[in-house]
Amino acid sequence: MRTMDSNPDLVAYCGLYCGRCSRYLKERCPGCHENEKASWCEIRKCCKENIYSSCADCKEFSDPNQCKKYNNFIARIIGFLLNSDRSACIRQIKKIGIQEHANTMAKENKQTIKKGILK
Repeated sequence: MRTMDSNPDLVAYCGLYCGRCSRYLKERCPGCHENEKASWCEIRKCCKENIYSSCADCKEFSDPNQCKKYNNFIARIIGFLLNSDRSACIRQIKKIGIQEHANTMAKENKQTIKKGILK
């Protein structure tokens, strides 16, 4: 089993923190950036095509609800299942940077910012 540490490479393109994911910790997933099986993820495709570390790097990403790739059906299902406010994760990355986002998520032992926590 992996240990949970603070690593900006474990911040998923959508802002989730893979370093806290149970599948990652149990070595069942390599994390978003390394998961070649996640070809279904439109967010991942877009970020890889544009060489973004996350959606926070996108200049057009001022309103996540307007981005069809970020707000697609599968992403909304994942957000619902995790009670995740992924756009709050992206706002946090924009505000404090990807390294501090990773530090915060690891320190607080969180995979995501829950809905209603950060505005």
